[in-house]
Amino acid sequence: MSATDYSPLLEPFRFASSISLKNRVVMAPMTNLSSNEDGTVSGPEIDYYIRRSKGAGMVITACVYVSRGGKGFAGEFGADRDELIPSLRRLAEAIKGEGAKAVLQIFHGGRQCPPEQLLDGQPVSASNVPSELPGGGHGPVPRALADDEIEGIIADFGAAARRAIEAGFDGVEIHGANGYLLQQFFSPHSNTRSDRWGGDLQKRLAFPLAVLRAVKSAVKKHASSPFLVGYRFSPEEPETPGITMSETFALIDALKEEGLDYLHVSQMDLWSRPHRGTGDSRPRIEQIVDRAGEGLPVIGVGSLYRAEDALKSLSSGISLVALGRPLLIEPDWVQKVAEGRADEIDTELDPAAQDALVIPDPLWRALIHTPGWLPVKS
Repeated sequence: MSATDYSPLLEPFRFASSISLKNRVVMAPMTNLSSNEDGTVSGPEIDYYIRRSKGAGMVITACVYVSRGGKGFAGEFGADRDELIPSLRRLAEAIKGEGAKAVLQIFHGGRQCPPEQLLDGQPVSASNVPSELPGGGHGPVPRALADDEIEGIIADFGAAARRAIEAGFDGVEIHGANGYLLQQFFSPHSNTRSDRWGGDLQKRLAFPLAVLRAVKSAVKKHASSPFLVGYRFSPEEPETPGITMSETFALIDALKEEGLDYLHVSQMDLWSRPHRGTGDSRPRIEQIVDRAGEGLPVIGVGSLYRAEDALKSLSSGISLVALGRPLLIEPDWVQKVAEGRADEIDTELDPAAQDALVIPDPLWRALIHTPGWLPVKS
């Protein structure tokens, strides 16, 4: 039996919209590479989500593309057409059937889309600026979107939200993080436009805010019961010029003014510290929570493998703790905490446990063959 009191992680949480979660643990959105070629959710994916939806209070799905030109991964499922609503409904029902709230993450990959995943092989973005690759070099040169195409993608986000409502999800999360299209419009590195969609900070905010408005409009029109709208963002960029903490604060202010249910901060390490744009040396997450203020819940994530790591994360002021990689390794994470067996939580992937962990083959191959993605038992 563990002597530590982990009950704060197990306390219920209620959003302002009245949607309630059974605890403070959220399954973070993770690409699983395992959908069918036509954009439908596969059987192994359903099983994977069922295996992980018993403990968490809320499950945020892998991202779905809202436009076919925004497909960012092989084996990604879609929300770009009404024919996919039955597929989305199967997923929502599977997650909710285990007692978790189900949130669909909606996304457009922009310049990050692999050309081979696109019908015309041409990634698009705010401008024709390629991404800087971590190992050096650049990604494919994207085509700058025309004004009418931008309006079309904004409408696509609204339509995807409507499909999520019709499929029975409890909410959507707008993916504005990890260098994808919304971040590409907000970033001074990737957005060099001089029209209404780019230039100064306020114009670079125009596209993300238009997407949020389109999603909220769809919710107002189509949802007959409370429906969550969240926004995920990355707080800084390494590029110069790039998003700084001061610009991150401006984004938070703008999103809060528009109104939404929560912010979700994408970080590899919850306690990472800022590089520029603030004179405050505290961890980014504490500054973000302060900026969000009362009434706007913040979800934190980042290498919280052990129960004590997750418990400590609450001291940053976050309302909810998101677990991504920890739930790949240990699907019974929440149950073990609840049963006083926190010291039995696995924090390294067992290479012989694919069947027990219910991980689809494409995702399993990626986990095993990508050094550094997960801690792996030797």
